[in-house]
Amino acid sequence: MSREQDTGTDAELPVGTEADEARAAGAAGSAADDAAAAAAGQVSGDVALADAGLPAEGGAAPAGGSHRRASLAHRLYNGEAGLDVVGRSRLIYKVTAVLLLVCIASMVFRGFNFGIDFAGGNSFRLPGTSAELEQVRDAATDAGADVASAQVVGGNSLLLRTGALDNDAERAVVDAVADAAGIAPEDVSPEAVSAEWGQDITDQALLALAVFLVAVIAFLAIRFQPKMAIGAIAALLHDLVVTAGVYSLVGFEVTPSTVIGLLTILGFSLYDTVVVFDKVDENTRGLAAGARMTWGEAANLAVNQTLMRSINTSVIALLPVAGLLFVGAGLLGVGTLKDLALVLFVGLAAGAYSSIFLATPIVADLKEREPEVQALRRRVLARRSAA
Repeated sequence: MSREQDTGTDAELPVGTEADEARAAGAAGSAADDAAAAAAGQVSGDVALADAGLPAEGGAAPAGGSHRRASLAHRLYNGEAGLDVVGRSRLIYKVTAVLLLVCIASMVFRGFNFGIDFAGGNSFRLPGTSAELEQVRDAATDAGADVASAQVVGGNSLLLRTGALDNDAERAVVDAVADAAGIAPEDVSPEAVSAEWGQDITDQALLALAVFLVAVIAFLAIRFQPKMAIGAIAALLHDLVVTAGVYSLVGFEVTPSTVIGLLTILGFSLYDTVVVFDKVDENTRGLAAGARMTWGEAANLAVNQTLMRSINTSVIALLPVAGLLFVGAGLLGVGTLKDLALVLFVGLAAGAYSSIFLATPIVADLKEREPEVQALRRRVLARRSAA
């Protein structure tokens, strides 16, 4: 081999002080990259724990802690509110129990103001405006009728609902209201309503409710798991009891519109609950492999991540109903649909509460009794203690 070839070989394999320093610098750079990657992974984990409302491992503040100084709206929209809903389940259960006891007590001792569609009675429809409403109502009362409600319907008609009347009493009321409104008795349309019709409506509503609950249980048990079906049914029953209790406290007349509204709110409550459960299922899938969070903490993170969506959905649904209830019935005096508006308003608000603060904590408490979930909790706590 020639000298030139030896020189070329030496150039490819440098030796000496400068070469050693270059290799040392490369090794240091590689170590720095590894440390940066590890730090990034730790920061990502700390941020996830912070989003769940948990401290970082080792008690240190998370590196992404700048989001804590952000506004509440910003943190809500990014799922970083850190509400410990699952961890405060005992307090939530106590507040809910007090509310349910008040509603049940009102239904038992105060009862409901059933309309003539359920209790039976008579109705009288005649031409008129809101200016004549009180005058016509007083005339019917003076004629011996027990007026349950009087309202303007269609803008140019008055509708009076009274207790059951015999033929003579009905004729006396017709003459009285016609004279008060300044119209002929033939322009008044009396109608007798049997209580059996209202009973048929009640039976059909109960049948529809039973079918709905069975379908909900089957869907949630197959799509998610049986414990989530239990949590959803508990939330639905809460919504029904609270809505019925508030209706009893207020004393609004129970009409077929009330029954329709009561069945309507069940669909809204279930929709919001399924949205939260879907995120819970996503967060808890494969949770045992990482052992960074307990099942309850992952479920709590899901509640925070879907919180703003639940709030937005509820507000958008409540605004038109509130307009119908408070503006239409309260300020303008148009009470045609106030029974439907009240049941929808209370039911939507109760459904938003139960889907956020009730359904998921119930599921988390049931899951924490499973041996696998308890083992996961022990591993997570042991890891944090070691850190």
